[in-house]
Formats: sequence, structure tokens, C-alpha cells
Amino acid sequence: MACENDPIFFADCAARSFFDQVANKWAVMILTILSERPSRFNEMKRRLEGVTHKALTQALRRLERNGLISRCVLATSPVAVEYSITSLGRTLQVPFGAVYDWSIAHLDDLEEAKRLYDAKQQNTPLANDA
Repeated sequence: MACENDPIFFADCAARSFFDQVANKWAVMILTILSERPSRFNEMKRRLEGVTHKALTQALRRLERNGLISRCVLATSPVAVEYSITSLGRTLQVPFGAVYDWSIAHLDDLEEAKRLYDAKQQNTPLANDA
């Protein structure tokens, strides 16, 4: 189905598939790391506080499948794998950078909104208590 009516919400829309596969927190951070220079798995794992081995592996596979990073097996002993960003992946630096810059510029606003929301939730009786 074409995406001309609402380009994001149709299940078979390519844009939705992109968001499902690539536009998540680990993918954005991985692409940011790789935009600096190629990196090995454990180096990225150390830089991505909180990422599990499984989550990093899955994110790297999705990015590689979508052509945004490449995986190179190095002829070292022991064998090592290095990941690098592709030219297609580099095209995401501007939009992802804009989102990052926006988040930094509005961090205080976001924190205040969460604080107000949480305070409101604490003062609102639950529906099942009524």
C-alpha cells in the first residue's frame, strides 16, 4: 500500500519500517559513535552505558541489514570484528544531530514537564479507587 494518505501509520509503509528498525535509542547512539571512527563491539558496549549484549547485537544487525553500517572481520588473532558507518548511514547525521541538539536545548523543559506530570499523577486518585 502506498503511503500517500498518512505516510507513517500504514503497517506496510517503508517509513514505518524504517522507524521500527532504525529510529531507536541504541541505533542513534551507535551511528553517533561510528560517525567518529570505526569501532569494535566491546568498545561500543563500554561507551553505551546500560546496553545489553543482546540489545547491541540486535541493533548492529538491524543497522547492517538496512545498509547503515558495515561489518568487517579483521584477520587478527583472535579474530575481531569492526563496525563502520556507511555513506548511507552518514546521511542520517544531520537529522539525528538536529534531534540531539533539540534534546539538549530543551532538556530543562522536558524535565519540568515530567516533574509536573508526575506531581499531577500523585495527586489524582486512581480510577479503580473511585
